[in-house]
Amino acid sequence: MGLYVETHIRGGLDELWAHTQDPALHRRWDFRFSEIDLLPGAEGEPRRFRYATRVLPFLTVAGTGVSAGEKTRPDGTRTSALRFSSGHPLSLIAEGSGYWRYVPDGDGVRFLTGYDYRPRWGAFGGLADRLVLRPLMGWATAWSFDRLRLWVERGVTPERALANWCAELAVRSLVVAAACTGLGLGSPLRLLGPFAAAMAYLCPLLLTLAISVALFKAPLAATPAARRCLRTPPTTRVRAPRLLAALERLS
Repeated sequence: MGLYVETHIRGGLDELWAHTQDPALHRRWDFRFSEIDLLPGAEGEPRRFRYATRVLPFLTVAGTGVSAGEKTRPDGTRTSALRFSSGHPLSLIAEGSGYWRYVPDGDGVRFLTGYDYRPRWGAFGGLADRLVLRPLMGWATAWSFDRLRLWVERGVTPERALANWCAELAVRSLVVAAACTGLGLGSPLRLLGPFAAAMAYLCPLLLTLAISVALFKAPLAATPAARRCLRTPPTTRVRAPRLLAALERLS
């Protein structure tokens, strides 16, 4: 699989399964989707669904998919697999597939995903995917996983988590902007008289420190962050579940 994200969530397996398998709950925490709706289907068959992503306030890209899950496995884990595609001409993603694994681990669950997709638009699409979309999708998946973790572990709703992230991003941006402005202003130091020489050295250091803190300080505990998730597999060889292969044959 091309993209991999893993997190550890201190919560029950049934609770995590519900938060990820119920479309109404899934779309609340997953930043990649603005809509997820089940389509009519027979009982016991793989679930078919429609998804949509709001790219711009006036532009929504939609697609369809099929998913299946194994809620009971001999080793105590659970697995969910899906295939998806979009016929929208503005969707860079043509089709793809992936899986979720739920692995009980101590006081919680290792929740991980692996997925990949085929871009459209030929060579230009491949370049745009490699430079822009794929890094963005990896970040959005990890950020969403951490938002899910905050919901299950701490009771921070996805809406509150997003508000926390926006507020913290705004504060960090203001600090960086103010510090950069301060670095560009040398003339006010003349008003300090004899202290001007000392401040000429001290101010740039303090402003540079402020910029470093704003850019690199760890996010607050109730703010989701992609950096908290594992972005590479713990082993060099990762196998997709058999369920995904069965789903591919079905579709």
